[in-house]
Amino acid sequence: MPNPSRVRAAALTVAVLVSSCLVAGCGGDSPQADLSAQELRWEDCPAPSPAEGGGSAPSPLPDGGTWQCATMRAPLDWAKPKGDTIGIALIRARASGEASRRIGSLVFNFGGPGGSGVATLPAFGEDYATLRTRYDLVSFDPRGVGRSAGVRCENDQQLDAYFQQDMTPDDAAERTAYVDNVQAFNGACEKNSKTMLPHVRTTDAARDMDLMRQVLGDDKLHYFGISYGTELGGVYAHLFPQRVGRAVFDAVVDPTQTPEQGSLGQARGFQLALDNFAEDCTSKVEDCPVGDTAQDVKDKIARLLKDLDRKPIPGIFPRELTQSAATNGIAQALYSKDFWEYLTEGLEQAYDGDGRTLMLLSDSMNGRSENGEYSNIAAANVSINCADDKPRYSPDFVQGKLPEFRAASPLFGDFLAWSMLSCTDWAVPGAADHPDVSAPGSAPILVVGNTGDPATPYEGARKMVDALGKGVGVELTYRGQGHGAYDSKNKCVQRAVDGYLLDGRVPPAGTVCS
Repeated sequence: MPNPSRVRAAALTVAVLVSSCLVAGCGGDSPQADLSAQELRWEDCPAPSPAEGGGSAPSPLPDGGTWQCATMRAPLDWAKPKGDTIGIALIRARASGEASRRIGSLVFNFGGPGGSGVATLPAFGEDYATLRTRYDLVSFDPRGVGRSAGVRCENDQQLDAYFQQDMTPDDAAERTAYVDNVQAFNGACEKNSKTMLPHVRTTDAARDMDLMRQVLGDDKLHYFGISYGTELGGVYAHLFPQRVGRAVFDAVVDPTQTPEQGSLGQARGFQLALDNFAEDCTSKVEDCPVGDTAQDVKDKIARLLKDLDRKPIPGIFPRELTQSAATNGIAQALYSKDFWEYLTEGLEQAYDGDGRTLMLLSDSMNGRSENGEYSNIAAANVSINCADDKPRYSPDFVQGKLPEFRAASPLFGDFLAWSMLSCTDWAVPGAADHPDVSAPGSAPILVVGNTGDPATPYEGARKMVDALGKGVGVELTYRGQGHGAYDSKNKCVQRAVDGYLLDGRVPPAGTVCS
């Protein structure tokens, strides 16, 4: 079975803490005249909090150094910059090379939205060792996430029930039950995090990053954004184009899409990844244990999900593997080609009536640790998306869109269509149909798209380049599988990214890596 901690980290779903730090005054914070002048108190990092995903304190660095953590104060409301403050949790590994060659800090956001950068960066630290030769590697829990005034919605027991529900209703009764559950979750968010909900927009996080740049002592923000981190980076570039240093966007969000268009694109993306998994399994010399042909693999998965809709099978006691949990687990495994073997194993087990591996994968997606505690990634994800996204969809609207979503993906279409209800009746209005990332005057931004990416389909990279504006976005294509390109270990991609971040060499636009 897959290693639970690595599964959680690799899917970038590390990140509900019953935090008291939801409002101003937490941890001794108080109104400040000039937050850019604050001095950070760096100390050895503790173990990640439950809201960040739990686990052990980060291991020492290969050179004997330690991961250091600090808390930066930021305005609760950026419209009132001298008002109440919240704490933003930071982590860093100091540059390993000669001090004279240090460029500055390289700030990472690993996506979500809702993923804890404080927990994720150490899990991938070795992957960025080359970049550490000239940068302090820095990440953070964005506001509303983990230790950074993390939003709360439902408790662990309620979340267990929430993720076990039927998320693809087939009749009026099931639809009513699903809508009621979504409303209950959203109501819990308002009850438990009312103060934070208006202040977790991506524009707020971008302003936090510019404050972070100043507090870290950098004239420019050097940045590595992955998945949602590319949207955050694009919003930063729009707000502060003259302050962009060397920046890389990997696993690129299409900034031109509405939530409906984004969900439909993900349906196509996950279907493509499933097609690629099935082709890969059945093209190997040995027999594919989950189907004789690629179509047979997909047909058997469809039958499994239909059977689970009628009758779940044992999962991780006392929970059962439901249709929703199985779909979620399959999607999780498609984030990385490294997980395809676990998907094969999980399907084999499920066909024999054992749902443990698929449920473990689903738990990873949802931020559930082995001890039953949830990170706050689900709460933060919904809170940030709903604060950003203006559209609000009705059950009737979703019902009418089902044929289009099913055409995009017979397996994931219903699941992703009904997920569009997550912001219905949300307490805070959404900011816009889609983010503005136009950044005239910005330094070049390297935009890396992966042709086999399920979660942020490849076409989004070109849309990001166009939206950033002429002379800003530089597109690089990776012909591969999985969510993102740099961590695929493809040497061509890594040379291009390292060359830009370390030496300022911008690769030719349209470069293709295979």
